[in-house]
Amino acid sequence: MDYQHIITIEPGKRSGKPCIRGMRITVYDILEYLAGGMTEAEILEDFSELASENIKACLAFAAAREKSYL
Repeated sequence: MDYQHIITIEPGKRSGKPCIRGMRITVYDILEYLAGGMTEAEILEDFSELASENIKACLAFAAAREKSYL
């Protein structure tokens, strides 16, 4: 998945952490929800401004970062 049009890093937003474009929800926030046991459906229900594509972009971003460390 090409996450680059969805995930942005802006120095003045959330201390420069990667966020979903146009929102203050970070990649870390989404990963933490998933790690805590929330399903994609539960996250989407709690955050109506999110789309399934946003969650997949967060996972793709995290995978790309992890791959760069190998």
